[in-house]
Amino acid sequence: MTDYKTAIVTGAGTGIGKSVATALLRSGWNTVFCGRRKPVLDKAITEAGPTPAKALAVACDISKAEQVDEMFETVAAAFGRVDLLFNNAGAGYRSTLIDEIPVEVWNDIVGVNLTGSFLCARAAFGAMRRQQPMGGRIINNGSVSAYAPRPGSVPYTATKHAITGLTKTLALDGRPFDIACGQIDIGNALTDMAQAMTVGVPQANGSIAAEAVMDVQHVANAVVHMASLPLDANVLFMTVMATKMPYVGRG
Repeated sequence: MTDYKTAIVTGAGTGIGKSVATALLRSGWNTVFCGRRKPVLDKAITEAGPTPAKALAVACDISKAEQVDEMFETVAAAFGRVDLLFNNAGAGYRSTLIDEIPVEVWNDIVGVNLTGSFLCARAAFGAMRRQQPMGGRIINNGSVSAYAPRPGSVPYTATKHAITGLTKTLALDGRPFDIACGQIDIGNALTDMAQAMTVGVPQANGSIAAEAVMDVQHVANAVVHMASLPLDANVLFMTVMATKMPYVGRG
């Protein structure tokens, strides 16, 4: 037990999750690095360097309810409470027309992006409204795909639209319990998964083109800002994107 607040970040071994978990840890949050592969989580914590706050790696498949429940029990035993959940873990698929997308791909993506976010939010909400002092914050990782799809992205885009509904409902249902919920919609943060954007990805007009990207640290800084607000203030939606990416307008 410490005086530090406790954060859980899913998908924390790589990419956006790793950057956000590292930034929270360095900002004084006890931070739970959650992901499927514990060696990758352990490496991320090592790379974060020494900090006064504590880091904990917990292997968890967030699409499995029993594993999510076990993770939250582990966090409760280690830190006593949950002050922040960053629902970040997600999966996508290559650009494909709907009639060529295998059903098992759809089920896998829904399982991680939507069911996983539900299960983690469910566990966090329950912990936050029962702990003393009551309350906490849930931040969902949406996407600019929650507003405008890329070509051939039915499973990913459908789940990100659903995340927006989850965010709004949690923001409403959390009011009596001092639980704030917001969403960060990210466009073209440069991670290993986004490298293809610098080479060329499908565009709405049928062409293949490289797109502008931004440093993923800007995303981490934004989440830390959202997380640092008092519980009587909330960023409901924030879009952080590469300025010149083809999102706004026709393109």
